[in-house]
Amino acid sequence: MEFLREIDHSMQSGDDAKVRELTQQAIDAGLPASKILNEAFLEGMAVVGRKMGAHEIFLPEVLMAARAMKAGVELLKPLLAADDVSTVGKVVVGTVKGDLHDIGKNLVGIMLEGAGFEVFDLGADVEAEVFVDLAEAEGANVIGLSALLTTTMVNMKPVIDLVRERGLENKIRVVVGGAPVTQEFAEEIGADAYGYDANHAVGIIKELVGVA
Repeated sequence: MEFLREIDHSMQSGDDAKVRELTQQAIDAGLPASKILNEAFLEGMAVVGRKMGAHEIFLPEVLMAARAMKAGVELLKPLLAADDVSTVGKVVVGTVKGDLHDIGKNLVGIMLEGAGFEVFDLGADVEAEVFVDLAEAEGANVIGLSALLTTTMVNMKPVIDLVRERGLENKIRVVVGGAPVTQEFAEEIGADAYGYDANHAVGIIKELVGVA
């Protein structure tokens, strides 16, 4: 439908004011909130993710599209809650203890939201217990850990160890990423998966929860 195509185009262009205006018009026209979410926002952000993966667009464009998406989704949230529309999964993300870098983690969170996940962003410098406590309390499927320093990436392992100590390894998967992190390191610390960039991390998480 025309509204959905226009919302999608405006979102990918990063025009948050236009997205907000068109989303309200679509709601007023009686389009179901779930249809607007799925066919305009989620499909549009999937295109953004593919373009980023193909290096056709870069971080500034992705962040602009994400900001525009949030502008529209805010209008949909009360309607989606009233309709009891479920998310495809829940993910807790954060940068590990001792590390204050958050751009990569932020991008993963944005793209996960664009893929239909409910995201709990703990920010940076997060203790292992905080990750696991929140994931357990919210019934999260995945914990996503980020680190940008070789001196802090070692703080990923305590999170994985704690998941196992609590017997949650079959309920909560742990995905790791960040500049110094490698597949070999992920395997060494017992992570369930390694995401080498934001787009890849989202794809891995989708596979882990069975929505790929």
